[in-house]
Amino acid sequence: MNAQNADLHCHSTVSDGLLPPAALIERAVANGVDLLALTDHDEVGGLDAAIAAAEAAGLPFVTGVEISVSWGDDQTVHIVGLGFDHRHPGLRAGLERVRGGRDARAGRIAEELAKVGIEGAYEGALKYAGNPALISRSHFARYIVERGFAPDVKTVFEHWLAKGKPGYVSHPWAELAEAVDWIHAAGGIAVIAHPGRYRLSAAERRALYAAFKDLGGEGIEVVSGAATAEEIREFAGIAREFGLLASRASDFHGPGESYTDLGRMAMLPSDLTPVWAAW
Repeated sequence: MNAQNADLHCHSTVSDGLLPPAALIERAVANGVDLLALTDHDEVGGLDAAIAAAEAAGLPFVTGVEISVSWGDDQTVHIVGLGFDHRHPGLRAGLERVRGGRDARAGRIAEELAKVGIEGAYEGALKYAGNPALISRSHFARYIVERGFAPDVKTVFEHWLAKGKPGYVSHPWAELAEAVDWIHAAGGIAVIAHPGRYRLSAAERRALYAAFKDLGGEGIEVVSGAATAEEIREFAGIAREFGLLASRASDFHGPGESYTDLGRMAMLPSDLTPVWAAW
């Protein structure tokens, strides 16, 4: 497969995005994207609608998901699965198990936010999520912005929802080996999502890359929506050193809320092997 403007990480209203799957396809086409993956958090429920819309629009599309993984000392990392059978029973059962803890965590987040004067946060977040099994920190962030406590979602995370802040609640997600195994069992490729976003030391990052590679993980997002030019050079080097395929991703959640629009990221360094070469 030959793609120049590939975008292999974005979200719809099925998880914490602002646009339904069909509208994402429409926006991707308008932005000149020539290969798209929808990667909702721990959920594949939007893929059938996205596949149908992509086929109607003539947009090459691959299945995707972003799996929440517990790593190290109370850290959460994300592994993107690409190009798999989204009806695979093992994958779907694993994702259902991961989603099963979201509602309980949301209740605890709301309790913590109430202690600092933000009342009604669970109900407010659920209004944005629609489904208790899909409720996430992004939905809380939108409610907090709505209440006027912060000007934007980014500020909410910085002051309330990041690790060490008043509304942060740790949660056990999937193990790294489980996430990679689920993706592989369904015939897909595993990719480390937005590696620059994790609060890991240099040694912890290298341990993650090495463990991921040892488990058979194939790729890393060298270009992602919030990545700086310096980070792109760093992760290009990691792809070369560990023999990983390079992915390109906006991590688009919605207009006005994301660092980068669909397909508007930097290009991959030309010497790297892109993840779509595997298809």
